[in-house]
Amino acid sequence: MAVQPWFTDAKLGIFVHWGIYAVDGVQESWSFYDDIVPYDRYMSQRGRFTAARYHPRDWAALFARAGARYAVLTSRHHDGVALWDTEYGDLNLGRDFVGPYAEALREQGLKVGLYYSHSDWSHPDYASTRRPGRPPEQEDNRYSEVAAEFEDLDAWERFIAYRDGQIRELASRYRPDLMWFDGEWDRSEEQWRIPELAALIRSYTPDVVFNARMLSEGDYATPEQGAPVVPPEGPWELCLTVNDSWGFQHHDHNHKSVDQLIRYFTETIGGGGNLLLDVGPREDGTIPAEQAERLEGLGDWIRRHAEAVYGTVRGLPAGHHYGPSTLSADRRTLYLVLFDAPRAEINVRGLLGKVRRVSVLGTGRELAHRVTGGLHETPGVLWIEPPAGADLDPHATVLAVELDGELELYRGAGRF
Repeated sequence: MAVQPWFTDAKLGIFVHWGIYAVDGVQESWSFYDDIVPYDRYMSQRGRFTAARYHPRDWAALFARAGARYAVLTSRHHDGVALWDTEYGDLNLGRDFVGPYAEALREQGLKVGLYYSHSDWSHPDYASTRRPGRPPEQEDNRYSEVAAEFEDLDAWERFIAYRDGQIRELASRYRPDLMWFDGEWDRSEEQWRIPELAALIRSYTPDVVFNARMLSEGDYATPEQGAPVVPPEGPWELCLTVNDSWGFQHHDHNHKSVDQLIRYFTETIGGGGNLLLDVGPREDGTIPAEQAERLEGLGDWIRRHAEAVYGTVRGLPAGHHYGPSTLSADRRTLYLVLFDAPRAEINVRGLLGKVRRVSVLGTGRELAHRVTGGLHETPGVLWIEPPAGADLDPHATVLAVELDGELELYRGAGRF
């Protein structure tokens, strides 16, 4: 089944890692799991989590200004602490933070995403299969064999009942458009009962979108932090932090620049993906100014170049243009991204068919263009006059190449 069209059209989402870990600014869940912070100290943050300045409408307005079309909030991380007043388990904060978030997003016309971890490292009936010193990405995938060594089947049934109870609350109360699962490495699909879990959620929201960590039920791939050199086939999403941390950490001031974020964003959408850009609010609910400024800067650029962002599909494969590109849905306009001020004509290789017009997106200035070379079935090279002066965007300039028909590319080697 194809992913919902709104997802592939969204281009930008905002990931929000918010939880008790923001109080001391420690790593979410992993800090106690890896014995960096004592468990009791980690959980003591519950009593110091104030959310005193939590204004989800401000979040939603910022996300909309950033150009995002959806957001994903960590409703429960691996630590087991729920951000809503769940009736299942003992770890929640006595308030519902998810409901106001969902309502605020929908007021802005944004789709509602909820993160939920399959794993719960605090639940008494949950036994981890992760071996000491072996991070999840190095496991050998023998989940069932490892789990069978120590699994208490009665305890596992209790855990599944708890998990299903929480998921039923999230699905029935908030009707999420997207469920972003994590922590799948600890068990097999059979043990997680993935098809049954998907059916439970779809009974409330039939059109819900799942990420790949719902295994066979997943709708799209989710690479994290490292931008793929070769874009995945099908729908995908790059999860990227604004600095180096998912949640708020006091010491982390290594924020990516607006220029860098625009590069990540355009390279991602040029490869047919979405960028899920992560922010980590403080424990009081405020988003750090450095992160908000990055979102505002990205949004300003997107507004100036919205035509090249929304309603487009993946652009030219590598080798045709030195930079990212997108293609209009009718496949008649190419949008070329230029990160630097060009010192010479811009060239595009392998275009079959004629170019009607080339202009600078945002200013409308028409640029001269010509084709040189070409022999038999091998097309010539398109050369475009370099934009200059006021036509150059301070971050990244976009050229609109209007084609005389739908895009066709030459992928052969030519004649020798």
